[in-house]
Amino acid sequence: MTVRFSRRDTLLRTAAVAAAGLIPGGAVPGLAAPLRMLPRTGEIDAILQARVDAADVPGVVAMAATERSVIYQGAFGARSMGTAVRMSADTVFSIASMTKLLTSVAAMQLVEQDKLKLDEPAARIDPTLGSPQVLDGFDTQGAPQLRAARKPITLRNLLTHTSGFSYQLWDANVVRYNRAARNDPALPRTSLISDPGAKWAYGGSLDRVGRLVEIVSGQSLDRYFRDHILGPLRMNDTAFSLTEKQRTRQASLHLRKMNGTLVPQPLVRRTDPKTVSGGGGIYSTAPDYLTLLQALLNGGALAGKSILRPQTVALMSTNQIGDLDAGILKTTNPALSDNVDFFPGVRLRWGLGDMINIDPVPDGRSGGSLTWAGLYNTYYWIDPASRIAGVIMMQILPFADQRALNAYRLFERGIYRAHRAA
Repeated sequence: MTVRFSRRDTLLRTAAVAAAGLIPGGAVPGLAAPLRMLPRTGEIDAILQARVDAADVPGVVAMAATERSVIYQGAFGARSMGTAVRMSADTVFSIASMTKLLTSVAAMQLVEQDKLKLDEPAARIDPTLGSPQVLDGFDTQGAPQLRAARKPITLRNLLTHTSGFSYQLWDANVVRYNRAARNDPALPRTSLISDPGAKWAYGGSLDRVGRLVEIVSGQSLDRYFRDHILGPLRMNDTAFSLTEKQRTRQASLHLRKMNGTLVPQPLVRRTDPKTVSGGGGIYSTAPDYLTLLQALLNGGALAGKSILRPQTVALMSTNQIGDLDAGILKTTNPALSDNVDFFPGVRLRWGLGDMINIDPVPDGRSGGSLTWAGLYNTYYWIDPASRIAGVIMMQILPFADQRALNAYRLFERGIYRAHRAA
């Protein structure tokens, strides 16, 4: 089943919601700019519907926009396979590490206010980041060998994943270290896998950034997000905990079995978290998240609301790690993640919040585009050169699932074909 919205349908929906008093001011999240659909969007509909029909994905919501208008939106399939509850534009997804972009924006807002500094030791704000230990290998008995880091950890290191923190999901040495640390209380709970600034490694850096935001702002991270990003952009469906009404719109997680089939998982009612993380854990919808992407595509402002200065957005969008390679990950747990290499043969770097493809992607985004993703196969990109941003949301494990990635790639190519034809 395909769910599509014409301009007339969207305007009627906006009016109905506003009349019901459900959204302050009558603004539909993600639709602050008017809907101006690209030509040939029927081809994109057919592409995504075919992935659902083939059972490659259970359901998907996809949207794209320029800084001025939403140019595509579509919802296909079911929120949970085997049920009659269809995907819709307002379906709620767990977006995991797509939280990191919000945390990066929050940190850069505080850099603008001179409350955080990119290149000062972060331990001046959070002493727990002081005196970091680097894993220098293992001895013949398998005991970890640690040494003091040669440089302090900075906010720039944390935002670019060059701090030395690394997730065990994609780092066998961290798996080995954590196993040893569980059996030896004398070992630090966490070690770095390299000196700050020496290597790119995807890990818990943004959790630490979230804590820096809390310390200098005096607010919990969820409150800071609401007051300074989500509220101004009217991203009313983006939160670390869901209301009862939002839960009724939530998509179920699906696990990919070895034979390729998908198995829906029951929705688990999560209690409100006692603490929140800058690295993950937030929920959102495609229209909400696209609003954030539009604001960044437009230099940090949308519909009269500014969240960052244009020069800050430009800095965030620039390679910050020199010639260090980024973005390629080898899994240690295939049930949770496949190996990750989104753009084989393309040079990948990192800015202050996103991965950057230095080279253009064939039939897709321009060189210098920004992107990242969430564990359950939610993805976004921002293409400053072509003035396009896109988001696609599914709920599937493992991460980087090949069939989900294929749907993502086909969607992206369809957007650019339609854009070129406009």
